Amino acid sequence: FYTAEVTDCILNDTLLSIYSSSLKKPRSCNIFKALFCCLRGAQDARNPPSPSQDALLGPQDNGDVVKLSSGPSLLPEMTPQDQGKICVVIDLDETLVHSSFKPISNADFIVPVEIEGTTHQVYVLKRPYVDEFLQRMGELFECILFTASLAKYADPVTDLLDQCGVFRARLFRESCVFHQGCYVKDLSLLGRELHKTLILDNSPASYIFHPENAVPVVSWFDDVEDAELLHLLPVFEDLSQAEDVYTRLGELRAP
Repeated sequence: FYTAEVTDCILNDTLLSIYSSSLKKPRSCNIFKALFCCLRGAQDARNPPSPSQDALLGPQDNGDVVKLSSGPSLLPEMTPQDQGKICVVIDLDETLVHSSFKPISNADFIVPVEIEGTTHQVYVLKRPYVDEFLQRMGELFECILFTASLAKYADPVTDLLDQCGVFRARLFRESCVFHQGCYVKDLSLLGRELHKTLILDNSPASYIFHPENAVPVVSWFDDVEDAELLHLLPVFEDLSQAEDVYTRLGELRAP
């Protein structure tokens, strides 16, 4: 029953809990939510998505590693204003927003996406505190959007979400490495020093090549009481001062 992704997520529950000492609010409920979301993912894997969803999410198989990117690095040279800052790779779906092909009455955005000649409406909910989170992150880090979704969906969503231009660059599915049925975000391809790079993502499979660079976040769907992004800000404010993210994350992991 347990897939590799579920196993990875269970193992990373421990990593989720390491930040509790930096936060004022207990995170135990969120850890259980993280496990639930992974188990839900395993159940969803047994139920094939609709054709439109499949077109956005892409095929899944157990093939070998396939690098979909090309060129010496995925990112341009760091701008003068970001010199000396840590690079933070930030996921989109279930980290900052949740999207659905089914109508949502309180959707923050409705984005038309054309798939195989047919236009579909994608209903997008913003995670609570996402605006405050992105504003502060843009002050502290060089922020890069990196999503395994298709650009035809993710680009217009990001246009609406990031109206202040926090993200210095956007990377989509074609920049991922396809590995054992998952789109993995290989940080070594970014063109940034790995000891000065972090990744914020709800899916452990996305950072399986670099788990030591990860700040896990609980998957979000529609919980209006969620405050995960707000609670993570003190952690990132701490990490923004680190000379080496491995050292600082190691200290946070220590009992």
